[in-house]
Amino acid sequence: MSEKKKFNLEYEIKSSPRILYNFLSESNGLTQWFADKVTFRDEIYTFTWDDEEQKARLLGMKENKFVRFRWLDDEPQCYFEMEIVQDELTNDVALSVTDFATEETIAERKLIWNNQVDYLVGVLGA
Repeated sequence: MSEKKKFNLEYEIKSSPRILYNFLSESNGLTQWFADKVTFRDEIYTFTWDDEEQKARLLGMKENKFVRFRWLDDEPQCYFEMEIVQDELTNDVALSVTDFATEETIAERKLIWNNQVDYLVGVLGA
């Protein structure tokens, strides 16, 4: 099995950090773009896609800034993070995604993120 590598993607999002943060941190916000169903209990988020469940532990969050998760079945050093980056001069808002994938799956993971974030932009009406 090949080692997972960290990668980063950035998307321009026309939204306020406060509104965007709710879509990254709240179960009902995540349900609108990230997974079919999201539940939260005891620091564990359960994400469901087509009846397939995947659980992630919330590693950290800062209001209107970032949310970091780690899949329970993943390697300890791996996580995925969604960070809200706001340009101080222009106030432009970007969503920075950090994730881990193997060399073989990195292109696929990037495609999945691109699709999910496109969907998020549609939901935000941005």
